[in-house]
Amino acid sequence: MSFHLSLSADTVTAAYPDEPLLVSPEATIREVMQLLRTQKGSSVLVCDDAGIVGIYTERDALGSMNAAAGGQADEMLDRKVTEVMTAKPVSVNTTTTVGDAIKTMSDGGYRNLPMIDEKNQPQGVIAVRGIVHYLVDHFPSTIYNLPPDPRNATSEREGA
Repeated sequence: MSFHLSLSADTVTAAYPDEPLLVSPEATIREVMQLLRTQKGSSVLVCDDAGIVGIYTERDALGSMNAAAGGQADEMLDRKVTEVMTAKPVSVNTTTTVGDAIKTMSDGGYRNLPMIDEKNQPQGVIAVRGIVHYLVDHFPSTIYNLPPDPRNATSEREGA
């Protein structure tokens, strides 16, 4: 564990990227949901020979399930993932800094960013939990001792 923190120098490879879960564009929503469930994943990258063409996340799954709740669950689950995925997702490469990844995630409201190499091939997924883990590694006492709402710091010691 390193205690050196440089959001402008450390790359996203230091921020605990997840192994990418990959499916082809021919995969059905049912197959993708099964993969997410068995692998306990939060996103699946849809890839062809040229690289990443889309991402299917927990948010997409919720949308799919809401649509399926209307009574056509089997029809919805048998559709191709390409019909509901986010096409051409924003991604970062392996040399992107942690600071730039945090800014990209914050600006776009993303919880998962595909990490690609120079050939658009998936190398991992940067998730919010990986970023948080990275920050906790560098500031454990600060993070663990924060009050639930930092604006409401107690003026007196709590407890017995």
